[in-house]
Amino acid sequence: MSHDAALIHPLVNDAQGRPLDVIQLRGLTADCIVGIYNRERVTPQPLRLDVALFLDTRQAAVGGKLANTVHYGRLAGELRFLLDACRFELLESAAEAVCRYLLAPPTDASLQARVQAATVRVTKPEALGGLAIPSLQVHRAGDAMVYATEETPFGCVDVIHEGATYGVYRLRVKPGGVIPPRVDENREESELVLGTGLLLQGQPVGRGMAFHGSRGLAHRYDNPTATEQTVLGVYRPREAATDVAERMAPPALGAQYYPAE
Repeated sequence: MSHDAALIHPLVNDAQGRPLDVIQLRGLTADCIVGIYNRERVTPQPLRLDVALFLDTRQAAVGGKLANTVHYGRLAGELRFLLDACRFELLESAAEAVCRYLLAPPTDASLQARVQAATVRVTKPEALGGLAIPSLQVHRAGDAMVYATEETPFGCVDVIHEGATYGVYRLRVKPGGVIPPRVDENREESELVLGTGLLLQGQPVGRGMAFHGSRGLAHRYDNPTATEQTVLGVYRPREAATDVAERMAPPALGAQYYPAE
C-alpha cells in the first residue's frame, strides 16, 4: 500500500448497531522533533499525519450546524499545533497523543459532535533516506479512554496525554476566571487559544492563536465572558510553575493555526 493511500480502518458501529460516519484528514505535515537518536532530538524532520474520525453526522446533515459535526479546518490547526509543540520520542508516542486528543470530550469553547473512535497513521517520510518509508497506524475507541481532570482556582485542567518529556493539557477557564502569571525556569510552553473572548496580558486574543513561550517568562489569561474558555497547552518538561507578580512578559507575537473564516 502506498503511504499516500487512504487509511484502512475497521467498520465501527454506534450503540444501536448502526455504522458510524467517517471524516478523514489526510496528508497533514509539519516539521517536528520525533525520534530517539541524538540528531533527531535537535533537528526537526517532516512528520505526516492521516486521521479518520468515527462519529454520527446525521444531525449536522439535517440542521447544517457545525456543532453537530467536526470543524475539520480548526482540527487540522490543532493537530498541527500538537506536532509543532510536542517532542515525540517514537511514532507510537505521536500516534497515542493524537488519538487521545481526538477522543477527548468536547468543551464549551469548541462545541462539536463527540468522536467515538479514531484511526491515526503517522509517517516519517525522510527517516530512512528514501530506502523505505516507516509509518505506524493505530485505532482507538473513545469509550476505552480515561481522562483525569484537576480542579483549579481558575477552573479546571484536563490531562489529555503525558509523554516522557512533555504533557498535553486543556486549561478550562471559568467565567471571570484568571490564570495568574507563573514562571518556571526549567519549563518551555506552547499554548493555543481554542475559543473567543480571552484576554492575554489584558489584550484580546483571537481563536486559533498560538504562543510558543520561552523559559522564565510569565503571562496571564483573563476570561471576562459568561462562558468557559479553553487553552490547549503543551509543557516541556512537566513541572509545576510558581505564581509570580514580576517578570511579566509583554504580549507575545502569536501564530495563527486556524484557517480564515
